[in-house]
Amino acid sequence: MLSPISSNAPATATADQPAVASQITAAPAPASSQASSQTTQSAPAVDTVKISSAAQQALQEARETPAQTTKEASQGDLQAKHLLAKLAAEKASSIA
Repeated sequence: MLSPISSNAPATATADQPAVASQITAAPAPASSQASSQTTQSAPAVDTVKISSAAQQALQEARETPAQTTKEASQGDLQAKHLLAKLAAEKASSIA
């Protein structure tokens, strides 16, 4: 028998902590001689988590390679341009 999972406070993603999509699958219990004799068996429970599109975009940007960022900046992506400028400033300050 499955029962819903409830929480007093809903989980939300912040700019500092992007949400990550995850899927949890419950492992089936080990078979016993008594369980194998039963004719009805239930499938393992699967819990899924859906995240907002903004959190998905933030996660995608975090996983982006420097080559992708450079390519997107050359194509006019403002977020990529800002990131490259920020990285260049950090590199210049660490050298000096």
